Amino acid sequence: MKKNNYIYLKAFTLTMCVTLLSLLSVSSIQAQKASAHATVQPSEILIGEQALINLQVIAPKDKEILFPIYQDSIVAGLEVLSIGNSDTTITDNVRTINMKYLVTSFDSTLYFIPSMPISDGVDTIYSNSFGLKVTAPELKDSTIAYLQRMKAGETDSIDFNELRLNDIKSIQKAPFSWMDLLSLLWIPLIILILLAIIGAIIYLIIRKNKKGYFFTPPPLLPAHVRAMRSLDKLKEEKIWQQERYKEFYTQLTDVLRRYINERYGVNSLEMTSGEILSIIRMKAEEDSVYNNLKQVLSVADLVKFAKYKPFIDENDLSMMNAYFFVNQTKEDDPLPDKTKGEEKRTDDETLSEEKN
Repeated sequence: MKKNNYIYLKAFTLTMCVTLLSLLSVSSIQAQKASAHATVQPSEILIGEQALINLQVIAPKDKEILFPIYQDSIVAGLEVLSIGNSDTTITDNVRTINMKYLVTSFDSTLYFIPSMPISDGVDTIYSNSFGLKVTAPELKDSTIAYLQRMKAGETDSIDFNELRLNDIKSIQKAPFSWMDLLSLLWIPLIILILLAIIGAIIYLIIRKNKKGYFFTPPPLLPAHVRAMRSLDKLKEEKIWQQERYKEFYTQLTDVLRRYINERYGVNSLEMTSGEILSIIRMKAEEDSVYNNLKQVLSVADLVKFAKYKPFIDENDLSMMNAYFFVNQTKEDDPLPDKTKGEEKRTDDETLSEEKN
């Protein structure tokens, strides 16, 4: 007996587990489906007025939702004026989308919209049904009586005085708004601002031409000083010790080419090494000047074009010869002009005499 009870209990437990799993799978499947709900505001309008239908869809974040697109009307007589852009919010992997439809009607009746279809890429979901009431303006009893007479054929003309219909109202002035005024004046304001900026630039240019620079520009250092500083910076980096030979010799020759261009006024930046050496041969007074530059340019050409790997001594020698070349060919510092000093001293003496 106890064995039979145990078998019954085991079978009942297994049945309950299967049922619970089935319910969970069904709820999981239903949770993955999208739902749609439609509302309309206001629910009652006059003929020619507008109402806004909001179609809200709640779906999993990864579902692709396709809303209905109406060309003319949702149902006969209910015209679609415009369709807005969808408004989406995502919370806990659930996406809420709102699509708005602006509608109107020119017939007084109660419109019933049974549902609005939405597609999630696999199935079609339908929203709830809703209604929109469109009413005509209330007419006076005398107007209704005259319309009944017209319908009965008692009169074949229309007497607007008998109809008691109000005439079209006169044109009303819109209330004054600063925002409307600014929206009209923003183009002239932009033009005035641009003209002011252009005038300020022209004024600054004229003033600079009359009085010179507003600030004293830094003095331009001599070519050999700038070349020495560039060589010092390259020496401190020691990139040849990292086997970056091509980069080292490219920077080294660029410094020398710029220096030769400024020192002798030749386009050495576009010349070959042979052309540069020919010019230095004619301008240099000592052979060592030519030989120092030749050593640097020759090794540089081998490294850049023949993938030559120089020895450590060659790198140090190239650096030293570059210093020697700049130092040997630099221009002498100009001597102070004694005449100007005497003229200035004479002027100072004259001013002191006039004060006395």
